[in-house]
Amino acid sequence: MKKMLFTSESVTEGHPDKICDQISDAILDTLLEKEPKDNRINVRSAVETLVTRGLVVVTGEIRTSAYVDVPTVARNTVLEIGYNRAKFGFDGETCAVVTAIEEQSPDIAMGVDKSFESKTKKDKIDPYDRIGAGDQGIMFGYATNETDVYMPMPIVLAHRLARRLSEVRKSKVVEFLRPDGKTQVTVAYDENFKPVAIDTILISAQHAPDVTRQELEEGIKKYVIEPVIPQELITKDTKILINPTGRFVIGGPQADTGLTGRKIIVDTYGGWAPHGGGAFSGKDPTKVDRSATYMARYVAKNLVASGAAEEVLIQLSYAIGVAQPVSINIDTRGTAKVDEEKIYKVVREIFDFRPAAIIENLNLLQPFYKKTAAYGHFGRDDFEFPWEKLDKVKELRSALGL
Repeated sequence: MKKMLFTSESVTEGHPDKICDQISDAILDTLLEKEPKDNRINVRSAVETLVTRGLVVVTGEIRTSAYVDVPTVARNTVLEIGYNRAKFGFDGETCAVVTAIEEQSPDIAMGVDKSFESKTKKDKIDPYDRIGAGDQGIMFGYATNETDVYMPMPIVLAHRLARRLSEVRKSKVVEFLRPDGKTQVTVAYDENFKPVAIDTILISAQHAPDVTRQELEEGIKKYVIEPVIPQELITKDTKILINPTGRFVIGGPQADTGLTGRKIIVDTYGGWAPHGGGAFSGKDPTKVDRSATYMARYVAKNLVASGAAEEVLIQLSYAIGVAQPVSINIDTRGTAKVDEEKIYKVVREIFDFRPAAIIENLNLLQPFYKKTAAYGHFGRDDFEFPWEKLDKVKELRSALGL
């Protein structure tokens, strides 16, 4: 069998779409920070952001008892990313910020605040049955033992390269770099679908206009690629492409319009596993697009870490206003070490997929969402999110007889 190639991409925090994701999630974080802790469960956020040359537009629906200065949050986010000088083509101090925020629709709120189960049950209501799913939809979670963070190698390396671009820019190790950038990694797999080499590394990095081609290539190879890519994966055939157009001076919102939720494959598994119908950023955890995707990843990762399978793909589906998922599917892609029906049964016994249970068990009312909005929501080695915990491994191993 010929070797298989698979490619994933990432983008830096200065990419126009990622600027939008970070603004939307910074607003959600501020809502949660300002809301009394005992009332955070009632916060609702579905914030969308658009950026273009000299302009930030923030719109969407919010429910809160607190006050949030949306323009200030947006400007601070842009400045933190590094767009703080007019010559970068975008400047958080001088750009216009337009807001068009409305209250959440009462038709949606009635199904979330009081679930179908709590309306129809005559017996004592389970507290986890009180909140319904914020929308219908399908969500996927995935894990593989291919890397130490239980993620596919292409997306892990693409994220690490993108994050490294930002780190060396902000620390001024590489002074000619500017905030926008994209990375792409192609990994070669053998006949057993095990990664064996890097076929291609592609980096497109925004830069100062006076840097030479040689300085650009040497700086990125030395300070970005070499510290990130394992040397044993580099072969004589590995191709390294740096700014293949030859020039990337105009970037960020000056070059491209950005929108919240337009980098969902970057957010999850780099195309190796499916993505559901919804984006994450700007959405509070009653939106199962976000919270149920985190839950599916949590379950899949713990299953793989327990030795139940080498890889696990979980699909969840929900109906708006209903607490219990409509369906749960667990696919080990032929790698299960025990019967898949037993895995399903044990998962249903150990894990609770109702939105209120997910929010409580994964502690999703913390203001940490801005950290998720660049460099992926899963498999991070710079910040441990609750859905990345491996706290159910022993329980799963015992229940599955492993």
